[in-house]
Amino acid sequence: MGDKHNAPAGAAGRAPSADRPEQIRNVVLVGHSGAGKTTIAESLALATGAINRAGRVQDGTTVSDYDEIEHRQQRSVQLSLVPIEFDGYKINLLDTPGYADFTGELRAGLRAADAALFVVPANEDIDGATRSLWDECAAVDMPRALLVTKLDAPQADFDATVERCREAFAPDSPESVLPIYLPLREGEPGADGTRHVSGLVGLLSRQRYDYADGKRVESEVDGELATEIDPARERLIEAVITESEDETLMDRYLGGETIDTETVIDDLERAVARGHFHPVLAALPAADGSREGVGTTELLQLVTAAFPSPIEHVCPVHPGEEAVACDPDGPLAAQVLKVTSDPYVGRLTLCRVFSGTLRPDVQVHVGDSDERVGALTSPFGRAQRPVPQAVAGDIVCVAKLGHGATEETLSQPGHLVDLDHWALPEPLLPIAIHAHSKADEDKLSQALSRLGGEDPTLRLEQNPETRQLVLWCLGEAHADVMLERLRGRFGVQIDTEDYVVPFRETLAGPATGRGRHVKQSGGHGQYAICEIEVEPLPTGSGFEFVDKVVGGAVPRQFILSVEKGVRAQLARGVAAGFPLVDVRVTLVDGKAHSVDSSDAAFQTAGALALREAAADNVRLLEPVAEVHVLVPDDFVGAVLSDLSSRRGRVLGTEPVGSGGRTAIHADVPELEIVRYAVDLRSLSHGAGSFTRVYARHEALPEAMASRVLKKMEAAR
Repeated sequence: MGDKHNAPAGAAGRAPSADRPEQIRNVVLVGHSGAGKTTIAESLALATGAINRAGRVQDGTTVSDYDEIEHRQQRSVQLSLVPIEFDGYKINLLDTPGYADFTGELRAGLRAADAALFVVPANEDIDGATRSLWDECAAVDMPRALLVTKLDAPQADFDATVERCREAFAPDSPESVLPIYLPLREGEPGADGTRHVSGLVGLLSRQRYDYADGKRVESEVDGELATEIDPARERLIEAVITESEDETLMDRYLGGETIDTETVIDDLERAVARGHFHPVLAALPAADGSREGVGTTELLQLVTAAFPSPIEHVCPVHPGEEAVACDPDGPLAAQVLKVTSDPYVGRLTLCRVFSGTLRPDVQVHVGDSDERVGALTSPFGRAQRPVPQAVAGDIVCVAKLGHGATEETLSQPGHLVDLDHWALPEPLLPIAIHAHSKADEDKLSQALSRLGGEDPTLRLEQNPETRQLVLWCLGEAHADVMLERLRGRFGVQIDTEDYVVPFRETLAGPATGRGRHVKQSGGHGQYAICEIEVEPLPTGSGFEFVDKVVGGAVPRQFILSVEKGVRAQLARGVAAGFPLVDVRVTLVDGKAHSVDSSDAAFQTAGALALREAAADNVRLLEPVAEVHVLVPDDFVGAVLSDLSSRRGRVLGTEPVGSGGRTAIHADVPELEIVRYAVDLRSLSHGAGSFTRVYARHEALPEAMASRVLKKMEAAR
């Protein structure tokens, strides 16, 4: 790197291709929202000739941010593939959203990639979500490199950013995170202390790479600059030699022997591929969209020389199952990364091929059925460019594949494979919706079904207790995108309403009730009278019906009718429309008519009796959840205080791993955590996460119950 320069190759309008896995590099761009991932992908596409002019996020003209929602919000909201060519390699750049609400898209990008490029701005701190993601990649030994961007921003400081990266990502092994290039700054510092970055200096190659005229010009480092970079160069060489597989190299180095630069570069590349060393690079896209940006060639050289090929990637089989080799001639094993709907092409299924070769017009097994593969295309932003096949290690779109949800496996009939699924966060922000009109209602079901099939982090719920249709989302931004897609892509107008927590009702004490249903309007009338006694039962006891009628006051055939009426009223509730639970109802007396009594009449009388007995005798029960919060140690105090303010009962805390994180366990009323997915993210600066599981229902405090009842009455 730095001395292995090759001219970029590529042609706009033609899909890059690869005949062997060794020719492919799958790289996912990772970083928080606004870090510059999309801009870097655009700059690399320009440097390789995939586009003639780099677009801008602000103008909505970039390749990877092609959705109308992304144009309006000026941020990525979905996984996007930008395939480019460099030095005979096909590089699949996977641009991922940086906002936590779109973690599902990020997870799909991580599954598709063989290496990760963490994009870190030179003028910002490293957020907690990025730190957590680094730890996650480290757990599976995914090779990682860091790219420092926004070198021209006010208060930008490359050296300080490198130190922040070392502290955040490698506190126990800081020498595994070191720069291999330094920014070349020229001119006097501006008012904000920054200087113009015109190129890079290669620490190993001792070469200058000037981009001042929009083209990369290489020259020797000499004079004062050579002296300035020597300490950083020696530090880098020592760190690389420490990771060398040649155990004699360190002894030779410490003995004063000069190690050949080619040897150091080769060892560096191997250490990066193994995930043991994480080089830091710098890049600055040119302000003029037609010129090559600083650091693009150096980054491309690192990707092709040091990042592993798909052959070195372990196929994600289920634990204990037989390994699947990355062999183009082996049996097919491909995994669905995401599903989208294109208004012109129809259903598009993006897949990563892990084994075999995927070709059009062949039978594959996906889901629970066999299906014929349609046309294959290589996505380039919005464009779909036809390709004849996709070998093991490549990423491709399959058009009009009828089955195959995200995470499902495409395999060869007779040689079925089921690849392991990746971890997805649980959607914990509820958004209650209803169709704006009858015409929208007719289209809503199909639209939600398609939307849920495209996004595995979206959960649909038709709550039987509150009778609300609820979209469970990862956050407000996720919810906004889902609602906008319903309106824009599917033409369904949606209204939102306040989410109703599924309370329940129970009795405050024993009571009696009389149900009288007597009507006469000509012909057969309706006649039924029943008297009941009610009493509350311990929590979780459910419903009991007791028959104590004597003397046949209520004929035997109508006793079951009374129970049916009581059960129906229990389901409807009597005070706020929530189910009435944990109650014993005893039928003690009643009257019947030889002609006018009927099953329906006694069902109505039973319901009326329960309503009378429960009048002014109802207590509301609220659901309580077991909440498990995972946060960095720095935020434990704030989270504990916040949980207490939500009427939570903290059950305990415990350290998790060695990364300075704590798990907090608490019981919290669900009424208090409706928006906790948003609030915790704000409280922990994006570094916290939580799960919750329904535990039980408990009595709601009287003052709060009164407010809930008034609100429900007003809504009716």
